[in-house]
Amino acid sequence: MTVSIKVRYFASLKELLGRSEDMLEFDQALSVADVWVKATESKVMPDNTLAALNMEYVALDCVVSDGDEVAFFPPVTGGAI
Repeated sequence: MTVSIKVRYFASLKELLGRSEDMLEFDQALSVADVWVKATESKVMPDNTLAALNMEYVALDCVVSDGDEVAFFPPVTGGAI
């Protein structure tokens, strides 16, 4: 079984990794956290990073399927109004 997914990085994560997306193939099902490790060559995920699977926020232990899109977002902070 081959699992092909698209991985997208936003804002400071895009700058940290030097790219905005990856296309990855795996030979087994992986969790969203595992996708981060494989896609980033084991870089430490910044605290409070948010993850989305097919444009829905999910927990890092959610399992990805063939054709899915995984996105990682840095934590969002509010500012003064």
